[in-house]
Amino acid sequence: MISVITADIIASSVLEDRLLERTLDTLKTEFNSIQDDYGKEKVNFKIYRGDSFQGILKIPEDSLHLVLQLKTAVNRLGGDKGTARAQAIPVDFKVAIGIGSQDLEREAIAESNGQAFQFSGRTLDEMKNENRRTALTTPNEDINGEFRTSLLLLDTITDKWSTASAEVIYYSLKGLKEKEIAAILKISQSAVNQRKKAAGWEAVALLLERFKEAISKKLLDGK
Repeated sequence: MISVITADIIASSVLEDRLLERTLDTLKTEFNSIQDDYGKEKVNFKIYRGDSFQGILKIPEDSLHLVLQLKTAVNRLGGDKGTARAQAIPVDFKVAIGIGSQDLEREAIAESNGQAFQFSGRTLDEMKNENRRTALTTPNEDINGEFRTSLLLLDTITDKWSTASAEVIYYSLKGLKEKEIAAILKISQSAVNQRKKAAGWEAVALLLERFKEAISKKLLDGK
């Protein structure tokens, strides 16, 4: 069982060329970082059409964590480090996670096929006329029902983030401590803590734990 992540950058046609270029460069950097962490045999991401990307993950329980890592990597673009800012997020994307079987595995993602690909692509198509930005489809209807609500609540939280909030959440997802984040951003540790609280980090972290548990126990273990 694998996970397929399919995403479209929102309103890419109205983004400034320089910002779109920075977004694509940032995504490529994160793709390489994720592959270094997990191994190229377990993770494969590609950008296509210039404003969309797709990834195959053989660690489906970590899908939501990696989606948020990619999301915050681009959400934080815009503004100088170390400034007291609360800018609206200029770049975001709609993303669909499909978890299921893989019937055909090819080197090129576009040539691969299977249940997970169908779930991901179909779900993203359904989201295009909705306000939702994050969705999940699996073969388990209990999981689908639970995370249909949970991910809608996640969207409500992330829609309120500023670039400063996203930046702190990005480094938190990378496993850095508050003191380390403060040093990178050149702000106080208390400021990091305040930004995490304002961004709802505690709720996000609990959701990530629940996602990993649900996918591992109900899908991967067949329970």
